[in-house]
Amino acid sequence: MKRLLHDLRSIQFTGVLLVAFLSSSACSPPVIEKPDSILSQEIQRQLVVGQVSGLYYPKSVSRFYSKQNFQSPWIKPQNEKGQTWQAMLVLDCVLQFGLAHSDYHPKELLYDKLHDILDIPGKVSIKEQARFDILLTDAMLNIINNLHFGKLNPEFSADKIDKGDINGFHAEETLMIALNPKKNADFLSIIASVQPKSKEYVDLQYHMRLLTGLHQGDCYEIPESDIRLMAINMERLRWAAIDDSTYIQVNIPAYNLQFHQPNATTEFKVIVGKPAAHTPTLNSAISYFTTGPDWTVPKKIFIRELLPKALKDITYLANNHLSIYTENGKIVTPTGATLLEIRRVPEKYFARQSSGCDNALGAVVFRFPNIYDIYLHDTPEQQLFKREDRAFSHGCIRVENAEKLAALLLKSDNAEFKVNALHEAMMAYQNKTFTLKKQVPIKVTYLTCLVIAGELITYKDIYGLDNSLEMALYNTDHQLSLK
Repeated sequence: MKRLLHDLRSIQFTGVLLVAFLSSSACSPPVIEKPDSILSQEIQRQLVVGQVSGLYYPKSVSRFYSKQNFQSPWIKPQNEKGQTWQAMLVLDCVLQFGLAHSDYHPKELLYDKLHDILDIPGKVSIKEQARFDILLTDAMLNIINNLHFGKLNPEFSADKIDKGDINGFHAEETLMIALNPKKNADFLSIIASVQPKSKEYVDLQYHMRLLTGLHQGDCYEIPESDIRLMAINMERLRWAAIDDSTYIQVNIPAYNLQFHQPNATTEFKVIVGKPAAHTPTLNSAISYFTTGPDWTVPKKIFIRELLPKALKDITYLANNHLSIYTENGKIVTPTGATLLEIRRVPEKYFARQSSGCDNALGAVVFRFPNIYDIYLHDTPEQQLFKREDRAFSHGCIRVENAEKLAALLLKSDNAEFKVNALHEAMMAYQNKTFTLKKQVPIKVTYLTCLVIAGELITYKDIYGLDNSLEMALYNTDHQLSLK
């Protein structure tokens, strides 16, 4: 067999990726026959005794081979279009997915060695063949998980994924389907189909494919920094797990909120956390919102900002509709003496601001469960939305035209008849809760670039997070300036 022509195969692969990504067919795991061979026995032996070190997903690898009765999926007669060569081609083309070659056993999964295994019987020992087979399986499971969850998912670590059944996804089952596809599906398309389906991801991945697969090596000059910037934001979109037709997405660096519905997307300006008080990325859901809310001041804000202002001007509390309470909920009359006592042990007190036009939450607050205790809300400081850079908050997200967003949520929930009541409650700062029959997912993302109308648009890395993610994604110990 002639040596595989990498460049030609890579060009062929790039033509498959987008089609494969956008359309996948449902398949079922095949029925596996019971083999009895020296190679399958050696594969089983190495896995049972734990002889194969350096696996990314050892439990998943064992589950895969157990379901295959330890039969080798790769080392069998085939032409250069066979699935083993296709798997090697996938690993060759990981740059098109914004991933790094070094994560897929490149020092051992060598084309020369595979040619020797398949073309020259007896040249490579059964022990080495078994190890090659296991490492190729692990590499494919790794890329499947990396494409689906991301390599550095803050919620789902590799160990957690390896235990199996994260959101019903099993990389080993996907690999089994790819190896035994039904009609109108093939190995490459099934692997590519596990990626996110959001338009933002599709557009970035398509642009990445053009730059790394078609344009690179041509007459185009492609900055490496652009490639890596796209890669880290594709990684972030894998974490976001956007798979709903109706959802809210906040992009922190773009200072915007988009309410996506099946037939429309409405955009709003937002204010996010300042660099010293990041707005976190998260996945949650809004099930209700409240008009005329009162506000329990977060402990840090109470100690660092509110209390010093009250000590300087005792009228500050009354002028801002603020009251101080003991930790048991008993209201404290603010005097010079009591404020000095509070300053001595501030952790035993808290402050609450009543509803009204000066309330920090404005006329409506949208709440969603999260460990950071942040929320989305209106604000009386509407003039701040005129600024281009809007990182001013303590971590919560302030939204412009909050009433419009609340009304859209009601209409989306088939509760348009409540819009008038919403308006009246907001105008009167009346405390009233509006519960949605169907909760709306909210995704808070940190995307410093997007492809819009075919053009790469970049946003300021306001929290300075890009370089550290780039180094972790590419396994480097130096910084590449992403400009």
